[in-house]
Amino acid sequence: MEVLRMEVSPLMTNCYLVWDENSGDGIVIDPGGNGDRINRAIDAKGIRVVAVIDTHGHWDHIGANGAVKEHTGAPLFIHEDDAAYLGDPSLNISNMVGTQAKAAPADGYLKEGDRVVFGSCALTVLHTPGHTPGGISLYGENVLFSGDTLFFRSVGRSDLPGGDYRTLIDSVRNKIFTLDDNTVVYTGHGIPTRVGDEKSNNPFVRV
Repeated sequence: MEVLRMEVSPLMTNCYLVWDENSGDGIVIDPGGNGDRINRAIDAKGIRVVAVIDTHGHWDHIGANGAVKEHTGAPLFIHEDDAAYLGDPSLNISNMVGTQAKAAPADGYLKEGDRVVFGSCALTVLHTPGHTPGGISLYGENVLFSGDTLFFRSVGRSDLPGGDYRTLIDSVRNKIFTLDDNTVVYTGHGIPTRVGDEKSNNPFVRV
């Protein structure tokens, strides 16, 4: 499984291209902006995108949904609990930065335990709410894409619409921290980390 991290949107959101190097099939996680640049990278790597996935519905993670969908023809997926965020600037918090971002509705929903398959690779959906009600993470091959649930030495905000601090911490401890300590965590913002490092050093959820 190959992973390319791209920083997009004014908030430097991490968008990930993830693909099977043998078949060329892949997915796009959190196309938050800069759609043309994301599409050029898809073409440069020769990826056949089979799905576009939002880990949650905030504007800086959905901003290029339409551009990537149109370019690739791939369906868009999100957790059903965040589906309304796509078309509601008060929920996706674009109104907080002076815009009215609205994305097209999802083509389907992901829930706990679903598998996203591309070529010989597969990622399993973990429902990790707290930052938003429908926040998800994607796990497979000793790699986790955590969205805005867990960061290097930090966690996502819980003071935005639909957020809940206790739920967020429970998601980290009961879902993410049950994974192997060597699991690489590709976060929604900032640098990657590892589960074991966060269990020992994250001041919000140290165990």
